[in-house]
Formats: sequence, C-alpha cells, structure tokens
Amino acid sequence: MKHLLNLLAAIALLVWGTHLVRTGILRVFGASLRQVLARSISNRYTAAISGIGVTALVQSSTATALIVSSFVGQGLVTLPLALAVMLGADVGTSLMAVVFSFDLSWLSPLFILVGVVLFITRQDTSLGRLGRVLIGLGLMLLALRLVTASTTVLTQAPAVKALLATLSSDLLLEITVGAVLAVVSYSSLAIVLLTATLAASAVIPPEVALGLVLGANLGSGLLAVLTTGKSAVEVRQVPLGNLVFKVLGVLIVAPFSGLWLTHVRPLMPDTATMVVLFHLAFNVLVGLLFIGLTQWVAGWVTRWLPKSGKATLADRPHHLDPSALATPSLAISCAAREALHQADVVETMLLGMLRVIRDSDQRLSEELRKKDDTVDELYSAIKYYLTKISREALSEAESRRWTDIISFTINMEQIGDIIERVLMDIEDKLIRKGRSFSDAGMGEICELHARLIDNLRLGMSVFLNGNVRDAQKLLEEKVRFRDLEREYASTHLVRLSDNTMQSIETSSLHIDLISDLKRINSHICSIAYPILDSAGALAPSRLRQPSLTGSEND
Repeated sequence: MKHLLNLLAAIALLVWGTHLVRTGILRVFGASLRQVLARSISNRYTAAISGIGVTALVQSSTATALIVSSFVGQGLVTLPLALAVMLGADVGTSLMAVVFSFDLSWLSPLFILVGVVLFITRQDTSLGRLGRVLIGLGLMLLALRLVTASTTVLTQAPAVKALLATLSSDLLLEITVGAVLAVVSYSSLAIVLLTATLAASAVIPPEVALGLVLGANLGSGLLAVLTTGKSAVEVRQVPLGNLVFKVLGVLIVAPFSGLWLTHVRPLMPDTATMVVLFHLAFNVLVGLLFIGLTQWVAGWVTRWLPKSGKATLADRPHHLDPSALATPSLAISCAAREALHQADVVETMLLGMLRVIRDSDQRLSEELRKKDDTVDELYSAIKYYLTKISREALSEAESRRWTDIISFTINMEQIGDIIERVLMDIEDKLIRKGRSFSDAGMGEICELHARLIDNLRLGMSVFLNGNVRDAQKLLEEKVRFRDLEREYASTHLVRLSDNTMQSIETSSLHIDLISDLKRINSHICSIAYPILDSAGALAPSRLRQPSLTGSEND
C-alpha cells in the first residue's frame, strides 16, 4: 500500500511540475510568445514551425491552442493558418517528451535549488518567475525518477506480477484510458512521460503503452475543446479542427501500431525511448499528412460551427474569452479589446446626441439612452473578468495595464451616464416643449461636440497605444475645452442681455449642456493621466507654491 501511495504521489508531482513550467513560461514570456506567433504566421509552413517552437517552450499544445484561438477570435489569423500552427504545436510537445525521456535526473536538484533561490529572493520579478519554471522542471525530473523507483518495487510484488501476467491488449480501451488521463491531468506530456516510465519498468506491456500514447494525443485535443467550450464560435473552431486532425490520425495509425513494435522496437535501446519516439512519429506523420489539408478541415469546422449573424453593439461582450484567463497576458489583451468595444458604444451615443438636438428626434434619444445599459453591462463584465486574473501572475507592466483598463472603463461608464442624463434633459426641456437653440448657440454646441468626438477618438488611441505625445496632446485639450466652455457661457449671457428669445427659452439647458460636455471631456482626458504618470511626465501638483517672501497676512 505504501509503495502504491508513493507511485500516485510521484504521478501527482509530475503533473504539478508540468503545470508549474507551463504557467511560469506563460507568465514570463506570454506577451513575447504572442508576438512571435503573430509575426511568424505568414503561410502554413512557417505557422507550423512557429507552433513547434512556442510549444516546445511552453510544453503544452493546449496553451498554444488557447493563444492561437484568441487570434482567430480577434480576426488576426485565418482559421487554416491557425490549424497549421496546431499541427506544429503537437510536434513541439512530442519533442519535449523525447528530451525528458533521457536520464536528466542529475539536473533535478540543481534546478530546484536555483529555482527556489530565485523565486524567494526575486519573487515579483521576471527572474523570480523564471525560478518558478526551474522549480517545475526540477520537480518533473524528480517525479520521473520517483515513478521509476516506485514501479520497480511494485513490480516485484507477487500480486502485481500475477496481475501483469493477465493483461491483454485492448486497443480501444487503452485509447480511451489515455484520453481520460490526459484530460484529467490537463497535460498529455505528463501522461506520455508516465506511460514511457511505466513501460520501461515493465508495469505495462509495450503494446498497451502505445495505445495509451494514442489516447493521450486524442485527450489533448479533447481538452482544448472542453477548455474553450464557453468561448466565442471563432475561438472554438481552432480546437475542434485540431481534434479532427487527432481523430483522423488515430484512426489511420492505430491499426498499424503493431508494425512499430515489430520493426522499430528492436532498434531502440530501451522501451521508454521506443514509446516517446512513437509519440513523436505519430505527430510528425499527422503534421505531414494534414498540413496541405488545413483549408478543407477549416471548411468542415466552419460548417459544423457556423458564425452567428452580425453582432450588434448591444450584444453581450465579444472579447472576454474565459479560456484566456489561464494566460494572464492574453486575458489582459482580451479585456483591453472589450474596453474599446465599450468605448465604441459610448461614441455611438455621443454621435447620436447631436442628431437628437438638431432634429428633435425623441425616438433616437430613447434608443441612445438604452445603450447606456449596454455600457453599464460591459463595465460590469470587464470588471468581473479582470478580477479573475491573478494579480500575482502579472508582470509590472501588465499590472499597470490592468489598472489602466479599470480606469478607462470607469470613465466610459460615467460618460455614458452623463449622456443619458443629457438626453433626458433634451427630451424634457427641448423636444416636448417644441423649443430650439439659437443659431449662435447651436454653433457653439456643434463646435464643442466636434472637439469632444476628436478627443474621444484620441483618448481611445492613447489607451490602445500608450503614446506619451498623444497623451500630452489630450491633456492640453482639457485646458482648451475649459476655456471654450467659459467663453461660450459668456457669449450666451450676452445673447440673454440682447433679449434673444430662443436663448432665453433654452438658457438653463444651454448652460447645463455645455457644462456636461466639459465634464465628458474631463473624463476623456483622464485617460492620459496613467500614461503620463508612468512616463514621469506629470507634475506633482498644479497648485502654485506660495511666495517665500510674502507675508502671511497679505
């Protein structure tokens, strides 16, 4: 019983080590990996090669699937190219299985020692996160050695020997078991390494090991499908297409797996090497067979998972992909895109507001006021999504971006509230009473409104790109807008003194409106503050220092 418990603990340690390496790599290099993938996907062959490289580093084809799926969901990559990346990703994880099959146990204590020192001393830095990766690598190597030791003892027990003697190969059952284990452990790599170790220790026959390897490959494809189950259709298409490749590959290879044992096994130095090379050969064969068929498989997947009709701005959030939460840098990008979606809704409300004033269109006013509910819902969804992202997993730059997104969405939500209140005032004080602004007053409102639209679009650009010069320009607009608001308030008072009837009837609304437009502009200009603060371009205070020579009683 004790030896069985040791074996189960070693298996759990192997799975945990794989998790530490995957999450650690994504936390350190997540943004860089996304950039590498985005830049290298120009044709199906370079896409496959980039998939090999990224997955060899991350040690998880599922993680690569989530990154590439998000690209497809954002319209940055076509589905056929994304499927080519996944073919390469499967080869990449197979290569890592071959590397770990060698006796690298001497590296385990070194990796753990260095990793723990780095993680404890530099925990909140990239170096500390790299230490987490080294700890994971060390634990994986240690776990493989513990699995070998535990299985060696177990196989000497009479009861286990009798049980092994009764085992007969049932390929379908082995594939099923391998798939289930891969899904439960969230790592086909860990299951393949475990299978190779068990086969090398004679716990399972070689033919059973090959069936488990095929099942582990199938399970990794199924795992990605399950992980993206609640995502947008475009995101779910990539894992489904990859699963199609794996199913077809298993159907083709499974009947001929015995040939591997007959012709290749005699050439292998040990059983573990034979198992991991079978895993590699399977994925290389699938890649070569289907690299030219990605367009066809993409067509099948598109028919099985068709895109819904054109989404309207009032639809539910478009970009908050739950599967991206496992990759903090990717989740931050999803939240930023949704924040821009929220800003698009605000821009629609702002553009429509002027049409309501000009045309006294009450029906349009009511439609625009309903959009404030959308703005509020998007704000709540983005805020809730961001709270699910582990702050500990974010780099310093990503933490600042997290804060920027929260600040941006709050400003957009408040702008939406102001526009809704302005529209209600226009309905009550202008449309229902059949009044209109004077030509001069309308010209002032149009001027302020045009500046407001330009500033909103500049603010969205600042939020997206973080350009310091644009942020400074946006903040300068705050001063100009304030001066204009004061000037137009004064000219309005002049019109009142001239007894301009339209100005008299709409005086209260006019003053409130230009004041509300200034408030909206202040929220827009607030987008610049985090950017300028990070760049050290903000003064500590806007207040003038009191004169040192002046008297306290002056």
